[in-house]
Amino acid sequence: MARFRGSITKVSRRLGIALAPKAEKYLERRPFPPGQHGQGRKGKVSEYALQLREKQKMKYLYGVLEKQFSNYYQKAVAQRGITGDNLVKLLERRFDNVVYRAGFAPSRSAARQLVTHGHLLINGKKVDIPSYIVSSGEIIEFRQRSRNMGAVTDSLNKAPESRIPSWIQVDKANKKAVFLSVPDRVDIQEQFNEQLVVELYSK
Repeated sequence: MARFRGSITKVSRRLGIALAPKAEKYLERRPFPPGQHGQGRKGKVSEYALQLREKQKMKYLYGVLEKQFSNYYQKAVAQRGITGDNLVKLLERRFDNVVYRAGFAPSRSAARQLVTHGHLLINGKKVDIPSYIVSSGEIIEFRQRSRNMGAVTDSLNKAPESRIPSWIQVDKANKKAVFLSVPDRVDIQEQFNEQLVVELYSK
């Protein structure tokens, strides 16, 4: 499975947002782009550069590659409603993202690893595809032999209730979650502007 293997902290500094928990402390210490001239870069940013930066934020935040992101955009266009909203909802419904949102993993990359290693079930069946689109009412739980994994227990213990969104019901004791419904765009709090991404692809 193809995935980004570069430095997520450098990308976070370049884009100005923490794309993973470990990048937060780096941004606090160095809130400027990486490189020799990172602190001295100034000047007006073009409209295209702003649009591209928003696309990069979304792409890296959800951990998808360029071709995958383009495919999500095409699916969003084909759906009814606002294209930008549809795009965000599709990304939110990715299996690895739902696992992360439920608190089973401290980051999306860690959630992706749980999925690809076959530790999780959806409605009682093993699903090891991170890009699987979760539907309303589907139940996510760990395989019997994976329920006592220390990393999962630690992540659940550290995840505050406020981090778990209202559209996912989590049973921490049994390490089980139910994807209640597709969230509204206003309920998804992330630091990107998807409308700029739509404008970029519409050119």
